Amino acid sequence: MSQQLYHTVILGAGESGVGAALLCQKENLSVFVSDRGTIAPKYRAELEAHRIPFEEGKHSDELILSATQIVKSPGIPLTAQLVAKALEKQIPVISEIELAGRYTRSFMIGITGSNGKTTTTMWLYHILSSAGYDVGLAGNVGFSLARQVAYEPHDYYVIELSSFQLDNMYDFRCNIALLLNITPDHLDRYDHSFDLYAQAKMRILQNQTADDAVVYWGADPYISADMQKRNHPAHQLVFRIEPNPEAAAECQADGIIRCNYRERCFTYPVSELALPGPHNLQNAMAAILAALAVGVPDEILRQALHDFKNVPHRLEYIATVDDVRYINDSKATNINSTQYALQSMNTPVVLILGGTDKGNDYADIEDLVLPRARGLIFLGVDNAKLHRSFDGKVSQIADARSMHEAIAQARAMAQKGDTVLLSPACASFDLFKNYEDRGDQFRVEVLALTSK
Repeated sequence: MSQQLYHTVILGAGESGVGAALLCQKENLSVFVSDRGTIAPKYRAELEAHRIPFEEGKHSDELILSATQIVKSPGIPLTAQLVAKALEKQIPVISEIELAGRYTRSFMIGITGSNGKTTTTMWLYHILSSAGYDVGLAGNVGFSLARQVAYEPHDYYVIELSSFQLDNMYDFRCNIALLLNITPDHLDRYDHSFDLYAQAKMRILQNQTADDAVVYWGADPYISADMQKRNHPAHQLVFRIEPNPEAAAECQADGIIRCNYRERCFTYPVSELALPGPHNLQNAMAAILAALAVGVPDEILRQALHDFKNVPHRLEYIATVDDVRYINDSKATNINSTQYALQSMNTPVVLILGGTDKGNDYADIEDLVLPRARGLIFLGVDNAKLHRSFDGKVSQIADARSMHEAIAQARAMAQKGDTVLLSPACASFDLFKNYEDRGDQFRVEVLALTSK
């Protein structure tokens, strides 16, 4: 009996993979889903309800390598053996975002960067929603873009794009592309090459035309140098903190943001922004320029900049216990994110660092840690690198192998008026399912203290 051939095979059965499968089915493409791990019950039930064939706990190589195309989960590296075999056979391997883009003509706003992309994506989504636009939230946040294109189409989409998604996007076009910054991250996926990682980020610009716009951070050395070398057709909107005659957005000495888009000039006081800190000023400026390019009225834009609520796990205030504030910044999975968090602190800090190291150089945060740190807690399976970096430089250092232990250590170190900051600068997979699990456990442990 011959094996059934499928037009599309989906690798990975999370939100992205199941969304892609639903879109394929709707477009009458024969589809099969393969997940080497265990499929979450809600996604297994959804596949069964739609009678989409799937397998879990394995990959059937022969079946997969007979597909016309493969849609790969962002979490699967291009170097994975099965993906490498597919590429050798010249089977197209694409992302769920690439797939979705083929079946919609909606206005696409793509946002990437090493840091700040989730906050900026959510903030811009909030602005457009407040202005009454029919807008969907997709990519690394919200629901799968493919799922929405299939069953809940919108006129506009705000999409957070990781380098992993951009790796397998080829024809997808961003009507507005936002490039927030590029700092070392995920180098383990890019042969420990910053240049390869940065090039993946710059793929957000591919396929843009003169009708499109690109918003980018003018003080980022890689982005600025790359843009100067390109003859990029899209309208370029540069934002900078300091006043600059070439910037479309800048922060003036009097604390006023000034943004210019074509004949519009929008001003807004930094003090009125919903989120504090220099990194959130950058996020806000990027969101403002994109909103102006879309056409959001000034009055609505002002209100949305003020009443936005930040996403969980990003400098999320949890509680004050015994006059000590507890802040969850679990989404800080790289050095640069932890730099931003420390720059936002105006009290002594008990800092919880550690996890799965991604090639960090902790010397990059030493000048921020040493003057602020009441103590350091290293939360990870292997903390040797952290100890080499900070032993003898901070008076109180402790190790923890669980969030419960970390909070107990932090409580012992902290004094009244201090802040306990979870900003690990590392991935979470040594002790937790993901950064959300890490942040959720932090929240649970802290809130348990408030009931004692």
